[in-house]
This record gives sequence, C-alpha cells and structure tokens, in this order.
Amino acid sequence: MLSRVVGVTGTGGRRVFMPLTGRIRHGARVLRDDLWTFGPDPLPALARLRRLPHALLCLAASVITLGAVAQLSGDARVPSAWAFPIGLAQGGAVVLALWRPLPGWWLSMAGTVVGAVAVHEGMGAAPGASFTWPWSPAGIIAHLLVLLLLALRVRTRVSVEALALTALVTWLLEAGWGGADYVPTGVAAVVLSAVVVLLGAALRGRREARAELVEQATLTAEERGRRTLLEERNRIARELHDVVAHHMSVISIQAQVAPHLVENPSEELVENLAGIRQNALEALTELRRVLGVLRSGNPEDPYGLGGSGTGRAPHAPQPTLDRLDALIENTRAAGLDVTAEVAGAARPYAPGVELSAYRIVQEALSNALRHAPGSRVRVEVAHSRGGLRLEVTNSRPPLPGPPSPGAGHGLLGMRERATMLGGTLTACGTPAGGFAVAAFLPRDGGPPALPPGRHPTGEETP
Repeated sequence: MLSRVVGVTGTGGRRVFMPLTGRIRHGARVLRDDLWTFGPDPLPALARLRRLPHALLCLAASVITLGAVAQLSGDARVPSAWAFPIGLAQGGAVVLALWRPLPGWWLSMAGTVVGAVAVHEGMGAAPGASFTWPWSPAGIIAHLLVLLLLALRVRTRVSVEALALTALVTWLLEAGWGGADYVPTGVAAVVLSAVVVLLGAALRGRREARAELVEQATLTAEERGRRTLLEERNRIARELHDVVAHHMSVISIQAQVAPHLVENPSEELVENLAGIRQNALEALTELRRVLGVLRSGNPEDPYGLGGSGTGRAPHAPQPTLDRLDALIENTRAAGLDVTAEVAGAARPYAPGVELSAYRIVQEALSNALRHAPGSRVRVEVAHSRGGLRLEVTNSRPPLPGPPSPGAGHGLLGMRERATMLGGTLTACGTPAGGFAVAAFLPRDGGPPALPPGRHPTGEETP
C-alpha cells in the first residue's frame, strides 16, 4: 500500500510521480525544518508601549506557574516534587517564547504531556473526584499565550503545523488513552488554540503589510526625487542646447564671411576657414538631433516649463536678465506684492548665466506665489566684477498656503542651475517666518573649480 505512487505537480507544470513513503519522508523533513528550530527571534518592542507587553507576559507567567502548582498539588493530588517542575515549565514556556517562540512551544507541549501523565496516575485513587484532563486551566492559558507569540513571528505554515501537532497530541491523550472520572478539555483547548493562531497570523500579516507599505512609500519618494532631478537636468539641457546652437551658427557664418574680408586670402586660410565652417555645421546638425530627442517626450511643452504650450517655443528666444521687469510685472498682476532693487552697473554675462538667473528668479517668485500668497516679496539683483548676486525674500504670509500639487523639488532645479555654472545657492527660512533664496553666479559661468590634483573624471593626476 505504501509503495503505490502518487502524482504531484513539479516545477514547470510537469507531473512528478513520487512513492507515498517518499512523500511521508518529505513531509517529516519539512516538519523538522520548520519546528525543530531554536534560533533567537525576540519579540520587538512596540513604539508606544515599549517593553510593557514583555513585563505583563512575565507577570502572567508567574501567575500561571503558581496556579498550575496549586491545581496539580490540590485536586489532582500530584506530589510537589512533580507539581512544581510541571508548573514552572508551563509558566516558563511563556517567558521563553518572548525570545525563542519554537522552543517555548516545545516546552509548553512537554509540560502539558508530563502533567497529563501525572494527573492520569491519580485518577483512580480519588473516587468521585473530577479532574480537568488532559489540559489544566493554567496549561491552556499558558499554551494559548505561547501560540500567540509564535504566530506573531513565524510563517503561517509553521503556526498551522504547531496547531496541528497540538491537536494530534490532545487527541492521542484524550481519545487514545483516556481515563475515568475527568472533565475533558481537549476540544476547548484545540478550538481556542485555532482562534489564537488565526488572530496571531492576521496581526502578523497586517504588520508585514504595513512595513511593506512604508518601504514602498520610501522607495517611491526616492524614485520621485530621482526622476524630478533628471527632468530638471533635462530641461536645463534643452535650454542650454539652444544657446550653444546659436553660438555654433554664429561661428559658421563668421567662417563663411571671413575670406571675403581679406584681399587675396591664401589657400591655407580659405581651407582652414572652410573646415571650421564645415565642423560647425556638423556640430549644429548633431545638436539639433539631440535637441529633437530631448523635446520629443512632450512636443506640446518642449522646454518642460509645465505649460500647455503652443508648439512654437523652440523658435522663441531664451529669456535673459532684460526680461526680469516683465516677469516681476506678471507676478504683481497675479496678486503678489513685489519690489525690485538693482545694485551696480549691468555687465555683460555669459548667455547661460543670464538664462539661469532668470529661471532662478522665476522659480523663487513661483514658490512665493504658491506657498506664501499675500506676502511681500523683495527681489535684489547685484552686479559685481566677480558675477551676479540674486536674492528673493518673502515675508510671512497672512494665511498658510494651500497644498501644492507639484512634486516639491523647485529648489532642486535652482541649485542644479547654480552648481552647473560654478555658483552657489542657499534657501532657508527667515527669523520673521518668511523664506529667502540667495544665489551667486560667476560672471563667465565656468564650471566649478576642481581640487588640486583631481582630474575631471575623478582620478588623481600626477
């Protein structure tokens, strides 16, 4: 009978035939791996209750020990030499399960079996006595606490296996062995154990789902920040590509006109100027291809400015410092009280510096309009030999601003623009409850200086 084969589904959907004895050995191996584990698995401290559950369970273990000893040495007339170790095992199983749930379960089962054997020996010695058997009230309470602590920390399969073995041992004691003049407690113990295991598994699943949700939310926030950074860099690249393309066009035209400005130019000069023009045209063609790829993600918003777009933005000039007055007027028309101050004489700056300065002021005003409606805003622009200083400060708003639907990474884009040009940007709250954004952009807009001995690729130079 045991040699017949049964079909089970293996990996890949194939039918694997295994003898029944093999399946029994496999099941025994699984039980051994699941239940014969003595590694530590301490019950974590709860956030608000801290170690209060541990203290309450230790107190309950002490009460269980005293109650079990009283029940065994009282009605059951078990000698004290046996009653005390059995009661100590049942109460100690609860304490042990706080740190090692599976050894605690084994200790509780062992205490229950030994207690049932000890009580069974005295059943016939006291005619008319009524014993609760095979589970004593203290033993049931101890085992329920152990099963709850077990189900909270192990897989549901392991909890079900422990419950099944509990039911099997209970059936062997009550139905297989039995006795005279006792009150059966096996059914109640098994039913209550099933309820406790179900409750513990549900609480464990809820805790794991919450932890997974928190982890997913953290990963989502990190991914959102990374995506926003890439989008901002993409937008900066789209804008600066137009600036570079303009300069390449100028180079191409100058190289074409230069031979006509010299009488009898040499062949070498004409050839070199033609090569310069050809290289400029090729570079301009490649720039247009790259720019087309960057804009293809959203043709209605080619510069990534968040508007609906009309499709004509690629042909519009990039904004410069000359358009700051129009930007401030538009912000005033939106309902914000804005004052502007300019210090120093305006100087020629690199196109990237003027473009980034405009975008920084634009983003700072947008943030003030979005997060501090009704506040007073001061825009300061200071020209110096070293570069351009910008500061946008808003006062404390009379009412808190409504929740913003944006990603909340506007400061990230401003900092990217300043860092790209070798400048600096700070953004922080003011003592009066407002907010200030200050930036410095070098005049030539060069990249940030590298430390001595450091190669742009990050390698040490000799």
